Amino acid sequence: MRIGILQTGHAPDEVRGTLGDYADMFERLLDGQDFGFQIFDVVDGVFPEGPGAADGWLITGSRHAVYEDHDWLPPLEDLIRRIAASGRPLIGVCFGHQIIAQALGGRVEKARGGWSVGRQVYDFGDDALALNAWHQDQVVELPEGAQVIAESAACPYAALVIGDNILTVQPHPEFDAKMMAGLIEHRGDAVPDDLLEAARAGLTKTTASEQMAERMAAFFRKGAK
Repeated sequence: MRIGILQTGHAPDEVRGTLGDYADMFERLLDGQDFGFQIFDVVDGVFPEGPGAADGWLITGSRHAVYEDHDWLPPLEDLIRRIAASGRPLIGVCFGHQIIAQALGGRVEKARGGWSVGRQVYDFGDDALALNAWHQDQVVELPEGAQVIAESAACPYAALVIGDNILTVQPHPEFDAKMMAGLIEHRGDAVPDDLLEAARAGLTKTTASEQMAERMAAFFRKGAK
């Protein structure tokens, strides 16, 4: 199965040499699932011809906000709607979660509670999964037909299923402890010190990234045409 990764941002330069870019982190996360990958740097204006260019699609995180004014955002939202209509499976993570919601009629804004940074626990109904987070924005209004499948104390719309072919999650299963440490060091200036300290303290604790990867892989396979 061929997964098209729509890369909407780049990892900090200081960690990219050792950890790779966001798309590389997703390839590692889904390693062993018998997927092939093709990366489209949509943040740099590189887009696929259409939904048929891959069997399934994944939208990465980004340091940008979905409500900012960037030339690549309107065509990305149009592509999201075309993928949704095509029936091909689509997964969005963090920024990807938010831009899918916005493209399909939801609303995103800065969370009233501020930043969510570091290891957080999410209630998926059948299980509680600890995953790393790094975001200030949240989905605050759901698109039509969205079903909430996970929440946390700070993020009521932490994961969504929309229709039969879209899965979105706010936290970052692709971020390991090394990546989180890199973000704390190189992109932590805007984050309150107490949240950074709590995130540092959580670096030695385990997360459920493997369990989330299995859920994502199963979703791709279920929706494959």
